Amino acid sequence: MGGVETSRGRLLSRRSALIAGAAGLATAGIGVGAASGALDQLIDASGADEPQIRHERIRSAARGREVDMVTILPSRLPARNLPVCLFLHGLRGSARRAFPSGLATRLANGVASGSLPPFAFVALDGGNNYWHENHIGDNPMAMLLDEVPRWLRARGLADATGTPFACAGVSMGGFGALLYARYRQERAQPTRAAAAISPGLLMSWREMSTRRAFKNSAEWAALDPLRNTDKIDKTPTGIWCGTEDHFIAGTRKFIRLATPEVAHTAPGGHGDSFYRKVVPGVLTFLGKHAPRAPQP
Repeated sequence: MGGVETSRGRLLSRRSALIAGAAGLATAGIGVGAASGALDQLIDASGADEPQIRHERIRSAARGREVDMVTILPSRLPARNLPVCLFLHGLRGSARRAFPSGLATRLANGVASGSLPPFAFVALDGGNNYWHENHIGDNPMAMLLDEVPRWLRARGLADATGTPFACAGVSMGGFGALLYARYRQERAQPTRAAAAISPGLLMSWREMSTRRAFKNSAEWAALDPLRNTDKIDKTPTGIWCGTEDHFIAGTRKFIRLATPEVAHTAPGGHGDSFYRKVVPGVLTFLGKHAPRAPQP
């Protein structure tokens, strides 16, 4: 049977790596981030159907460093080849702090009740450069496109090629999710869905330049989803943004230009108090487009 190599060089069976709880993973040599930092906000459940959160350190050649990888599984015994949605963090964020509060519990409850098909989330450290190669040798988008499928396949996740079915993200990560969907479409491997919460879509280079995430305005314009809506027109897209969010102007323009499948604006600002309110809608949207996992 194939194995999964951990950051400490040990091998686990693929099934063991997939279904082990936090204690089992710790003894197997995988670092577990249960109930530490922002991870303790993700779950509020107990019993056989509680979500399982796995934290690993893994070497990314595309980023030239070790990164955190956080996986949220919807139950203690998930199906093999469970579909995966990437979840991209915002500016000055990390894999550990990528997810809105309560997302893991709502995912587990939805899967347990049958209102959602089983799928998992995976988050990785992407730096602060809007998920593209702003500095030579640090390419988070190449990590997502070229390395993640290999990592997921080794862990018995996603389809036979290890390819995520969707991508979601918050703020800068919403920008990144739309950019990821574009690259997947250009590779003739379109995602089934892209979900952006409070996406970092700005109207002026003057404001974007303060983030030092692009070399110049031309590079930003070439990559900005707001200026390239035609490049993801075959991808089912969902957008959520608070009306008091500073990204609301760019979001409303994106909605006008791209006519996404879901376009949700409601009172709220740029933060977790709004994000957690839209989690049910985001999960419903992603679940609608998730492939059905094989039976265990």
